[in-house]
Amino acid sequence: MALIGFGPVEAIVVVIVVLVVFGAGRLAGVGKALGTGLREFREEARTSDSEAGESEDDADGASDEATVSSSSEDEDKRSSSG
Repeated sequence: MALIGFGPVEAIVVVIVVLVVFGAGRLAGVGKALGTGLREFREEARTSDSEAGESEDDADGASDEATVSSSSEDEDKRSSSG
């Protein structure tokens, strides 16, 4: 439940307030800084997600290798005893 709706009139008011506060000359610099910050944030988020995924894959791979080696040992024991 939204107490205040955000429509085109509110968007225009926000743009006017931003222009008054920052001025037209500084607005380009503020936009550039905001874009750079967002880009860096996305890159870091993507990097941390891929690192987290790799560590999970490594853990899964280690357990798979342990299962394969124990299966091989069981087969060796059966073939030598039989």
